[in-house]
Amino acid sequence: MKLLSLLFFVIVLSIDPTKIGKVNSLKSEAKKAYLTGDMKTAIQKYRFLKDSLGVSEEEIAMNLANAYFQTNDTTSAFSNYQPLSVSKDPKINSWANQQMGVVSNRQGKFEEALNYFKQAMKAEPNNEQARFNYEMVKKKLEEKKKQDQKNKDNQDKKDDQKKDQNKDQKDQQNKDQKDKQDKKDQQNKDQKDQQKKDQKDKQDQKDKEQKDKEQKEKEQQQKDQKDQKPKDEKDKKPDPSLSDKLKDMKISEEKAKMILEAMKNQEVQYLQQNKRKATKPKDKGKPDW
Repeated sequence: MKLLSLLFFVIVLSIDPTKIGKVNSLKSEAKKAYLTGDMKTAIQKYRFLKDSLGVSEEEIAMNLANAYFQTNDTTSAFSNYQPLSVSKDPKINSWANQQMGVVSNRQGKFEEALNYFKQAMKAEPNNEQARFNYEMVKKKLEEKKKQDQKNKDNQDKKDDQKKDQNKDQKDQQNKDQKDKQDKKDQQNKDQKDQQKKDQKDKQDQKDKEQKDKEQKEKEQQQKDQKDQKPKDEKDKKPDPSLSDKLKDMKISEEKAKMILEAMKNQEVQYLQQNKRKATKPKDKGKPDW
């Protein structure tokens, strides 16, 4: 007991009365600025109390965090609410978690906000504002999930459509390439067929010319032979008949008979003369020849 009294006495002696007065004065000024809505002044004075004078009272930390929140400095507000979210005071604990949930909700972090609101209700079950915020954010999260799913379905649909379009485009490109290749192959085939046809036509023309030439030669030979035959026949034509000769000589048949008869008589007379000369006796001493 004596030890405790001595310790209390030492603490009292170590406290600077001037500092205490200054702290109390700043508290009063900061609270006045806070209650009148002069958050900028309240922040300056609460920060000086906390950072420079080392005042660690939860009420000062809470007012500083609230002042930051009122000026929309949510980053500073959140960092000052965070140590208070584990306070042993249920009201301070609940309020700090609730405000952290509000900041998270504003940042679109709905699941984190729900967790902070849940912690606020757990610390202070009668915190109706935290409960209202919880239900509101829960509904918003459900709607967001539905919207996200809808957006996902729409995006999947768009992706499928795009995939189908890309497939159709690729199929069309492949078809165009195939058609182009088929056309090229057909052109090459047509060109080869035309070359073959030209060669065949050329050969047919050549064969025809050769055939025509041979035909002409054959016809010429036949013509030459035909022309030669009358000539040969003319050369081989028998002598004209006696009547024709007489006619050519302009001698009548009667006169011709008379001439022939005279010639015959002369020939007989000649033969008779030769016969008389041959009756001369043969020389027995000589041969008959």
